[in-house]
Amino acid sequence: MAEKRDYYEVLGIQKGASEDEIKKAYRKMARENHPDLHPDKADECEEKMKEINEAYAVLSDSEKRQRYDQFGHNGLDGGGMDGFGGFTGGYSDMSDIFESVFGGIFGGGGSSFRSSSNSANAPRRGKDIVTSVNISFMDACKGTSQEIQISHQEKCTDCSGTGSAAGSSPETCPNCHGSGVIRVTQQSMFGAISSQRPCPQCSGKGTIIKNPCSKCRGVGRVRVQKKVSINIPAGIDDGQTLRVANEGDCGTNGGPNGNLNVNVSVRPHPIFVRNGFDVNCDIPITFTQAVLGDEITVPTIDGNVNLTVPKGTQTGTKQRLKGKGIQRLQRDGRGDQYVRLNVEVPKNLTKKQEELLKAFEDSLGEKNYTKRKTFKDRLSDLFGRG
Repeated sequence: MAEKRDYYEVLGIQKGASEDEIKKAYRKMARENHPDLHPDKADECEEKMKEINEAYAVLSDSEKRQRYDQFGHNGLDGGGMDGFGGFTGGYSDMSDIFESVFGGIFGGGGSSFRSSSNSANAPRRGKDIVTSVNISFMDACKGTSQEIQISHQEKCTDCSGTGSAAGSSPETCPNCHGSGVIRVTQQSMFGAISSQRPCPQCSGKGTIIKNPCSKCRGVGRVRVQKKVSINIPAGIDDGQTLRVANEGDCGTNGGPNGNLNVNVSVRPHPIFVRNGFDVNCDIPITFTQAVLGDEITVPTIDGNVNLTVPKGTQTGTKQRLKGKGIQRLQRDGRGDQYVRLNVEVPKNLTKKQEELLKAFEDSLGEKNYTKRKTFKDRLSDLFGRG
């Protein structure tokens, strides 16, 4: 496979070119190399136009251009969970780029190189479909499997996807002779321009169904309700999407099926709060436990564990339980759990309890309240000692 040329070289511009310079260069190159202007070199021009369109699609997109400037062609080959998807540029095919810049002056149906890559008889991938699923916090942490109901298009079993009733088959369109396109000529600033458009008689299919299948009414596909079992991996988070391959709509002309995209919603937990792959939870402790220390029971996603509360624990103190968090998605290892200890101040004391507490307080000195002493010293330094 030939090595790709530098995109800036393809358009004949410098690396720091502005958006206007890129667009002007593209217009110039497209005018010089459009296949409809050079019918004697149509194949050669078509290849050049593909290269020109690919270069423009990248350099006219600020995000793609930044990746290309940093990593070259390798930066556009894909990567990560979503992937860059190679050259797409948001266009249905390369000729859409040409029409977006030139306003369709080469014919509303597209140029000659459009029809070859967008033939009605070519295999086409089916559409992706989308559904959603709601799972519990613990199922998101541990992973689960779930059966869901979907509605998608499948190939008609009565006609095997041909659209024709049993004993018959689609016939070649007499208007386009099976090509699915017709050639039209238009006048433009360049003179007479020939272009191709979908055949109006067969809607670009190349065939006509005279005896349609009664089940699918000649479409070749029927909508089906079915149940699909999906595996939800441990560590999935709220708002993420699972892709189930080949469970979307069926393809046409032998093309592959689309995918099923499942949007995952995770219900909140009454105790745990997720932070990435870590888990946070608040645990109340008594005044006495905070002062004297204690051994308490703490819940985790794996069950209860013991936790030591040191003497003199202050409210808001956090303790880490290593490896007690959530399984990292599609990776080894788990996050941690962080326990925040909140000291609960007792309420509704009896008179006797208040007297005992006051006597206890009178027995304490500055050495028992280091933070209060430090604060008082800072106030004195700030406002002066009275």
